[in-house]
Amino acid sequence: MNIDFTAEGSPLPWRAIDDRVMGGLSKSELVMTPAGFSVFKGVVSLAQGGGFASVRAPLPQSFAVGSKALYLQVLGDGRRYKLALRMDSEWDGVSYQAAFQPPDGAWTEIVLCDADFSPTFRGCGVSAPDVQLWQVRQIGFILADRQSGRFALGLKRLSDRPMFSRG
Repeated sequence: MNIDFTAEGSPLPWRAIDDRVMGGLSKSELVMTPAGFSVFKGVVSLAQGGGFASVRAPLPQSFAVGSKALYLQVLGDGRRYKLALRMDSEWDGVSYQAAFQPPDGAWTEIVLCDADFSPTFRGCGVSAPDVQLWQVRQIGFILADRQSGRFALGLKRLSDRPMFSRG
């Protein structure tokens, strides 16, 4: 499966889930840019016990059976993000997260193997079965690097197949 974050792609129904759910002041969104790609952007505030911003969307279909890695084409801003996966359609529950920090100012492909994803519940590690990429029902992006300020992560594609040639 390939999720296209460009103007040619069909947008998923992204929903912000920021630290406001617990009284914080952070705010985020995922929007299309005039340049033809999407951006997960906003501002993280550490005030009032806050410190995270995230967006989440249901998947229209699952990744291929037997998938062992996900490939992200991203434009970094120097900050450390997480890709979050959920194997159910529930609002709350176990989320499998893998951190990545793309270089600032350059489009790059990030490879996240299934073994890179750790199960969490509300940001804390938990014991749970390993993630099965072909059972993922929701995806999300999280910024929780304990740094306040503006952020912007450019997005072009998320796929269970490599996007750039190797060689």
